[in-house]
Amino acid sequence: MAFLELTNVSKVFGQTAAVQDFNLNVERGEFVSFLGPSGCGKTTTLRMIAGFELPTTGTVIINGNDVTFKPPQKRNTGMVFQAYALFPNMNVAENIGFGLKIARKPKDEIKKRVEEVLAIIKMDSFGNRYPYQLSGGQQQRVALARALAIQPQVLLLDEPLSALDAKIRVSLRQEIRAIQQKLGITTVYVTHDQEEALSLSDRVVVMNNAKIEQVGTPFEIYNFPNTEFTAQFVGTLNHISATVRDVANGVLAIDSQQVVTAQKLEGVSNGTAVTVSIRPERISFAEDGRKPNVLNIKVENITFLGSIVRVQVRAGDNLFLMDTFNNPFLKLPEIGDTVEITFSKEAVLVLKNGS
Repeated sequence: MAFLELTNVSKVFGQTAAVQDFNLNVERGEFVSFLGPSGCGKTTTLRMIAGFELPTTGTVIINGNDVTFKPPQKRNTGMVFQAYALFPNMNVAENIGFGLKIARKPKDEIKKRVEEVLAIIKMDSFGNRYPYQLSGGQQQRVALARALAIQPQVLLLDEPLSALDAKIRVSLRQEIRAIQQKLGITTVYVTHDQEEALSLSDRVVVMNNAKIEQVGTPFEIYNFPNTEFTAQFVGTLNHISATVRDVANGVLAIDSQQVVTAQKLEGVSNGTAVTVSIRPERISFAEDGRKPNVLNIKVENITFLGSIVRVQVRAGDNLFLMDTFNNPFLKLPEIGDTVEITFSKEAVLVLKNGS
């Protein structure tokens, strides 16, 4: 039995379905991220786990206990919000110990637990400071410590890093993951940032229009997207017009040039126009080593992006991108040159439309 179970969960506000038929099992100690654009239902789902919203239909079970209609204080979940929500009139230690105080824990127990979580977040000497004396990153650490202080069965984080600058976000997300793994706490994390979701998670739940698009490991979500939405939302994706030539053998034509996909073609016939998708990093110049698919293309533009060089190329009416790692000895064709590019059969995806 899974530690956290959401079965046929839906939430309707008036005539609007915020979440539809959400089904997910989360194992004990697993880190799962809800990833999707604003308004897709990820925060509403998180709030239903926490008890701040009640499902219109479905059940929420934590550690074998049905908590679907229990109030937040009866669920033993810890919530970290996007806004730190610290009490300005309380110092760090008082903020962290607030939940324990509400639970009427003894003062000695509260003091000991506060010291423990301050050590976990590496802020042992900050107990007497007030929120206004802390940086944004430090305030979010305190918010995390407050959620951990009550020793929750499930830790819930609602876009906790979105208000921080890029370098602090990277540093703090590594700390969050390290703390989660050390404590072995079951964690659900909401984000619209694909890099966060991919770097933090054991599994990612991609959401769109109130529904789950795909659930899988970061590797599966990125490399084997099931729907067009997942492929577009996670990473950069080229869309290239093609025609099916041989369904049985996965043969397609791009600008009258033959390419082959490893994917089984279903629901199409010879002569069907399709859109194939290839990630830019899966394409390379043929002179660097030929793969099963080779196309003649024209170089339209070259953009330096630091560690990556992005090359815009054209095959007939198709304009698409390829990425190559930058290095001091990199030799690139000139804009306007006609060269060969190459990619594997596995790189060629024929995607179904996301529902």
